[in-house]
Amino acid sequence: MKILKFGGTSVGSVKNMSLVKDIINTSEKKIVVLSAMSGTTNTLVAVNTAIKNNEIAVAESIISSLSDNYLKVTEQLYQKAEYKELAINYITKVIMQLQSLATKPTSNHTEYQVLAQGELLSTHLFYYFLKEHQINAALLPALDFMRLDHFGEPDNFYIKKNLSQILDSKNEVEIYITQGFITRDYMGEISNLQRGGSDYTATIIGAALDVEEVQIWTDIDGFHNNDPRFVANTHTISHLSFEEAAELAYFGAKILHPQTVIPVRNKNIPVRLKNTMQPEAPGTLIDSSIHGEGIKAIAAKDGITAIKIKSARMLLAHGFLKKVFDIFDYYQTPIDMITTSEIAVSLTIDNPTHLESICHELEKIAAIEIETNRSIVCLVGHNIVNHHETPNLFQILQDVNVRMISYGGSNNNISLLINTNDKLETLRKLNRYVFEPAEVF
Repeated sequence: MKILKFGGTSVGSVKNMSLVKDIINTSEKKIVVLSAMSGTTNTLVAVNTAIKNNEIAVAESIISSLSDNYLKVTEQLYQKAEYKELAINYITKVIMQLQSLATKPTSNHTEYQVLAQGELLSTHLFYYFLKEHQINAALLPALDFMRLDHFGEPDNFYIKKNLSQILDSKNEVEIYITQGFITRDYMGEISNLQRGGSDYTATIIGAALDVEEVQIWTDIDGFHNNDPRFVANTHTISHLSFEEAAELAYFGAKILHPQTVIPVRNKNIPVRLKNTMQPEAPGTLIDSSIHGEGIKAIAAKDGITAIKIKSARMLLAHGFLKKVFDIFDYYQTPIDMITTSEIAVSLTIDNPTHLESICHELEKIAAIEIETNRSIVCLVGHNIVNHHETPNLFQILQDVNVRMISYGGSNNNISLLINTNDKLETLRKLNRYVFEPAEVF
């Protein structure tokens, strides 16, 4: 069995849904994980924001527009009246639920229920589409088997047990359609795996079932050696190790959710990245093997805040770093980069939600300086720290104001903190220094 996940763009139009149908319509058994249609999650976030602000009329207007859009899709997607009717009835049910949520007191559960409707809509509409084309498929409701534990992590025992039972009861089916992103929490309430979590859903399911392969289908043909949105003439990387892919995903490569490789890495289940619009392209294979050394790819992560923490007594203060880390731990704020000197620690975070409270606590033990509008540029490849060509990248220090460097924490990653305004120039210069050395010397 294989797991095939398709992103929002892949199910974002009637044309693309037809492409997905052709890709999955093979004889081998598979579970197909779908995201919400492109744009839907953003619309639902807007609905939720209006509900939180008690702007009921605004919420109802957005919901009405969402209904109109899906009814238009229904008219284009189906040829037979019976399937149009099934789709319209389901859309009506979802819209009525959203309208009901808009008039109730808000909570986190309200938000999660609102956001869940995107994946529920895309899977039901696509399922009816397959049935109209007489393809042997079944709906596999994610809320019947996906669950998080007390720590917000996948409850793997529960998932494996319940998913296996459901599949055994529908053994005659070749294609199972399920929702990415959505899950239940340990109390049984609807929750989710955060934005981009459909990738994570796919590998959680893949690990639970010990599948042959997990495929992530998007609108780009795999990992590129640089960000094709900003740099010309990038190329697809044919192979990455789990560690290399995880570094790239965490530090900004949008094609993959940062946690995707975690469930499958220990079971050595390969992940293949493919392009829905060019299914014949080989894409990128991610597994435990290592192919080559040196810098393979560059990625960038925006929205970074840098915090410099200075203490004249740092060397003499036993437990100083522990106090610093305990503050970030208390506010559940991960640290991306960290560098130290004799009297100072500089670190970065990508979630400023609790920044004010964190700074208030830090000021009790040290002087602090805050820098916002920063980006992390990450260079990834096997054993790049020791590779003989790696020093080429440091020529960029002549041209770009690099605020911090993380070098040596991982053999597969070198990270540079820069001003976000310098990101475009930095990516392009690094591309020349690293991948086009003949033009430099």
